[in-house]
Amino acid sequence: MQRRSFLRTAAASAGLPLLPSVLRAQEAPAENFPPVRALTKGPKFHWFGYYDKLEFDPTDRYILSNQLDFEGRPPTENDTLRVGMIDTGDGDKWTELGTSTAWGWQQGCMLQWLPGSQSKVIWNDRENGKYVSRLLDVKTGEKRTLPMPVYSISPDGKWAVTPDFARIDYCRSGYGYPGIEDPCKNDKVPDKSGVWRMNIETGETQLIFSIAQAVGVKHPTIDLTEKWNWFNHLLISPDGKRLIFLHRWRDRVDIPREQKAGGFTTRMFTVNLDGSDPYVLEPSGVVSHFIWRDGQTLVAWAKPDAEEKSHVIVYKDQTREYTKIGEEKIPVDGHMTYVPRTNNEWLLMDTYPDPVRRMQVPFLYHIPTDKKVPIGSFFEPREYKGEFRCDLHPRASNDGRKVVVDSVHGGNGRQMYLIDIKGLV
Repeated sequence: MQRRSFLRTAAASAGLPLLPSVLRAQEAPAENFPPVRALTKGPKFHWFGYYDKLEFDPTDRYILSNQLDFEGRPPTENDTLRVGMIDTGDGDKWTELGTSTAWGWQQGCMLQWLPGSQSKVIWNDRENGKYVSRLLDVKTGEKRTLPMPVYSISPDGKWAVTPDFARIDYCRSGYGYPGIEDPCKNDKVPDKSGVWRMNIETGETQLIFSIAQAVGVKHPTIDLTEKWNWFNHLLISPDGKRLIFLHRWRDRVDIPREQKAGGFTTRMFTVNLDGSDPYVLEPSGVVSHFIWRDGQTLVAWAKPDAEEKSHVIVYKDQTREYTKIGEEKIPVDGHMTYVPRTNNEWLLMDTYPDPVRRMQVPFLYHIPTDKKVPIGSFFEPREYKGEFRCDLHPRASNDGRKVVVDSVHGGNGRQMYLIDIKGLV
């Protein structure tokens, strides 16, 4: 299967047709998993990307997706991604909504439904040598271009926040967008790069918290002025008042692209939506995926200084208070969200492929009872690695009854799969 996957990927990258003999799925034994069905199929490749965006429309009928006709290499500024939606009420019919030349394999082009809207979607693109965002009403066809890209959007749909994607691409390949030079590329601690806020209604933009301001919050043992610093992974709280993001740094940026995937250190900040009251919520250097539970509480995979190993940590914002959950049931990092309409009792998570069988496992975790419920097992060939890997990134529907994952287990490249969990939560 791994050899077939390699041949399939090579053929796709070269524009060659896929052979029927390599379209067989490799699946794990069905351990009483809930029903799974393919939402998309080849010959084109489909995926959504990151786990903390609204993929389902408010009715849960329409599901957003990216579409490409190649795999197996990093994108360039000339590669056009198509964005669209899948109509689960009409045979999973695909409708194209637009295109983008500002995207990456891990997070797509930040395609998402606009919170608070019944019919508007937004995604990132490139125009006249700058990154922008497109806002489209899928019912009326009305379209606007906003002057900056987006990352996270406030629950009322009025504000967007974004890092500098050129800076990210310069410091860590796979999460920024190629083709636009970082204007601060000679500056380790720029004061003109950081978190930007944009008014979605007016297009007004403002730098609310710079990288220099973050470095100004002293690290107890490291001189951050000697490191290359950047921000990534922004998320506005459910009450729209606070923002969380990761401050990262590394020793060198003059290294090959593939080496930029790792080798950095991280601390986790929260700030008000105007950039005031910054707080280093996790200073240890070991923190990755996170999600807000409410306006004051969030969970993250991290290793506070007092802990011997990493856990799922529940933090109270702007305090040093935390608790651990799932110490035995969740031994490895994954992408986590709360399942909607479950009173924040259920987490939805996944795993990276295990080193032997290469299986990725999405699962539900019931916090009050410490119960773990696997909902599938998906094979990922070893050829999918680095920035080109295909993480499951599970996303739940608004009613908490369905989950969509990105997977390559079906033998036809990246596709999206729908898992029915209504009998489990």
